[in-house]
Amino acid sequence: QQEQHLHLMMQLLRPQDAIRVAVRLESSRPQRVRYLLVVRPEEPGSEGETVLLGVDFAHEGATRCTLGMVLPLWSDTQVFLDGDGGFSVTSGGQTRIFKPISVQTMWAVLQELHRACEAAASGGHIPGGLALGWARGYEGAVSSEQSCLNEWLAMAGLESLRPASPSSGGPGTPELSEQAVRALLREVMASADLESVTSKEVREELERRTGHSLAQHKDFIDNEMLLVLAQMDRPSRVFPHLYLGSEWNAANLEELQQNRVTHILNVAREIDNFFPALFSYMNVRVDDEEGAQLLPHWNDTFLFLSHVRASGGHALVHCRMGLSRSAATVLAYAMKEFGWPLERALQHVRHCRPGVVPNPGFMRQLDFYQGILQASRHSSLWEPKAAAPVAQPEEVPDTSTATGDESGAPSPAPESPSGTGLLGTSRRPRISLCAVMRSISQLE
Repeated sequence: QQEQHLHLMMQLLRPQDAIRVAVRLESSRPQRVRYLLVVRPEEPGSEGETVLLGVDFAHEGATRCTLGMVLPLWSDTQVFLDGDGGFSVTSGGQTRIFKPISVQTMWAVLQELHRACEAAASGGHIPGGLALGWARGYEGAVSSEQSCLNEWLAMAGLESLRPASPSSGGPGTPELSEQAVRALLREVMASADLESVTSKEVREELERRTGHSLAQHKDFIDNEMLLVLAQMDRPSRVFPHLYLGSEWNAANLEELQQNRVTHILNVAREIDNFFPALFSYMNVRVDDEEGAQLLPHWNDTFLFLSHVRASGGHALVHCRMGLSRSAATVLAYAMKEFGWPLERALQHVRHCRPGVVPNPGFMRQLDFYQGILQASRHSSLWEPKAAAPVAQPEEVPDTSTATGDESGAPSPAPESPSGTGLLGTSRRPRISLCAVMRSISQLE
């Protein structure tokens, strides 16, 4: 049915336009089916231009659809989390509110919206300018019935249709801290089907487990949920024998077994080895700081990963998020294994895992390492790597060296020094998508 919907929605587009993301939304009417489309043109001169389209189906089996909403994304576009999986988009003085039907679809569309906002800002797209002229054709094609148009314009009212969660916390209920909510949220999301569960259902499960009403903190929960989702993304297959991923991937036994992982390279000081009896581990215990020294470890990590490749195994290289420490280590491996310059290695790894951003200190070390490799290839002292001894994985430590917040998800709004709990605090300012994505990029 979804394929049929997608086929019908594509017929609404110009031939030169493409759907980047199609997300099904909640509706105030049970029979109605609604989609949010993120659309970009594939023609010269329109790079970085994006329009949001709202599409209506009268019911699940409808054989036609209509256009009900058009929102061009200008350079002033802002996206805010509204709680329970809802988010608002403000652009050119217009605001629309959307509620995807599941946590996973919310995460997919927010990632695409973040990229679109950055592109619009860098392109300087302003109303009345030359950009996004093609969007006017869609504005003239809006043809949904009035009740559909009203829903696109009045989605903010959908919030009031949801009954508030009953307040179950009594005077004797212990105060609930943000750190406790983060830890419990990870447990709930690990056991939930994120393709079907909504943010509201996740919050209600948190309320059931904690005995507290969290209705006033829906935006905080959505914010933390996005940080967890960023870690839960699947590992990136950079080479046939090598995956690059996060702490979550390293702790997901089912996923590791599905990917036939045999070796794990843990490039983080604060993360334990989760399955020492099942996989061969190597540890590089460093922090993600500009002053941290990764370069001295790259010969050993190269030998470790080369051994995995030669033995027909599969390796997961991870740190906290799979963006800085582990990414730099994979870049160093690619440069030596395949004789690539840093620029080519970076292009390949970012193609496989777009968010890769080693910190400036690691980038300087990679540049220096490139010089070492180039000099070595022209030196009589250079030995072919086939003649080098195969390194053995380091012995797995018996105790955990994890420190800090075990949830691994720092929040853009840190807890107060006094340790004030989540409940009873004043209402937080609205959380912007830009701030959330900045927090995700800084998790390393």
